[in-house]
Amino acid sequence: MGTPNFPGDRFFAAEGRGPGGPNGWLMRIRWDRLGRWALIGVFALVLYLYVGPLLTWIGTWREAGRQRATVATLRAENARLKAKERALRAPGALEREARQLGLVKAGERAYVVQGLPR
Repeated sequence: MGTPNFPGDRFFAAEGRGPGGPNGWLMRIRWDRLGRWALIGVFALVLYLYVGPLLTWIGTWREAGRQRATVATLRAENARLKAKERALRAPGALEREARQLGLVKAGERAYVVQGLPR
């Protein structure tokens, strides 16, 4: 079989087998396969590093949508309250509100009408 390269080659040569195992082939590192697995590992790591920030971004985007809806509701309520404030600042508004509460001016007679259909 030629000159032995490894100390165990004499043993394999004596038994009729080549170095490295029973099939006669020397165990070699398959760099192409190792490279592929390393590339897959690096890709998985990069993917893992992107997943966390992506999920955070999606959650933030959804929360921003909910907050925009809340802001729109609050703006509508603010506009309604400002309109009510303008109405209450108008002349005669204080008297109108007092009469709705059943109050009368000093010196006026209060009349109560009962039995009216609603």
